[in-house]
Amino acid sequence: MEKGSEARSEHYQSCPSDQALAGKAPVCSSCPGRQICLTQGGFDPDQKFVDIRMNAIKNKILIVSGKGGVGKSSICAGLSMGLAQLCGKNKVGIADLDICGPSIPKLLQVDGQSVVSSEYGWQPLQSPLGGIKVISTGSLIQENQTAIVWRGPRKTSLIKRFLKDAFWGRLEYLFFDTPPGTSDEHLTIIKLLLNAKPDGVIIVCTPQEVVLSTIRKEINFCRKMGIKILGLIQNMDQYMCPCCNEVVSMFEDKGGISRLMKEYDVSLIGRVPFDPDFVKCCEEGKSVIEEYPNSQASTELMNIARVVHKQTHDY
Repeated sequence: MEKGSEARSEHYQSCPSDQALAGKAPVCSSCPGRQICLTQGGFDPDQKFVDIRMNAIKNKILIVSGKGGVGKSSICAGLSMGLAQLCGKNKVGIADLDICGPSIPKLLQVDGQSVVSSEYGWQPLQSPLGGIKVISTGSLIQENQTAIVWRGPRKTSLIKRFLKDAFWGRLEYLFFDTPPGTSDEHLTIIKLLLNAKPDGVIIVCTPQEVVLSTIRKEINFCRKMGIKILGLIQNMDQYMCPCCNEVVSMFEDKGGISRLMKEYDVSLIGRVPFDPDFVKCCEEGKSVIEEYPNSQASTELMNIARVVHKQTHDY
């Protein structure tokens, strides 16, 4: 059993986030989310509505990265497409929590479409790629060139609406594509999912020594918050020359990530190569799994989807 599991259970039992002592109890002194609990006034009357929506969803997974540029959103989209193949159409959703830099609408071919309200709440957009449901700020603003300059409380309010007001239905998987690092968005989503208990976090990284410190921070953050780490996905791992089929490492791997995984007892879910077919599909809003089913990226994304599916069903 993963080391963080016991810490997670203890955290859930002792965390007073839904009580008057939220942010004030002794257990809160070392919690990264203490300030959010204090500013939000402890008990949240909307929490019960969030719980109703989220409890209808079988598996809830956060996709995180320590730094930008590692392809987190692309991996989130690709993994969702893989699980849509395994679970069936309309069974997977993505809540794009990268409020200021949303890219999921483009990746899933729903950019330019607007979210509409119904008697059941906000209707997530439905991607033609596996019927994946999507909610994103990219679908809430009029122009995709408009800069979103919001402070923490406004971001927190919108994320809550993604969970409370969106009619997700009964999904097998809901992924939360978070911004890089650890910020208000991460603290907010973890607090809102407290009762529904997320299945865990997947950390996306590249095989570079420079990312080691950021991975450590992500791991420590997850352990601190009591969230299970499902594992690492190493993106842009290798590149195969289309002319001679020679496999070349994109980055010099000095073994740092392997040592880090051993140090923190975190597993590697899979390695996704730098695949021009995958890049092309991301740019055009297509599924590499459907367009190039025999490509390296498709094969690895499907393998990762099977691993995640097994993890969440055995857990």
